Amino acid sequence: MAIVTLGIDLAKNVFAVHGVDATGKPALVRPSVPRGKLLELIASMPRCLVGMEACSGAHHWARLFGRTATRSS
Repeated sequence: MAIVTLGIDLAKNVFAVHGVDATGKPALVRPSVPRGKLLELIASMPRCLVGMEACSGAHHWARLFGRTATRSS
């Protein structure tokens, strides 16, 4: 089951991550991802659409995810 869309609920220390497949069925549900493990989790996944709330923290994470995606290509 391939994750095509990933939603991340940003917080200060613990994040919630929810991924769905092409049919919209849950493919990954992680209600508690520590800040230090988020980038590692994203780097281990195939490329997909990532949705986050619009805030300054989202811009920070998007830059880190982009760097990670560039290295894994």
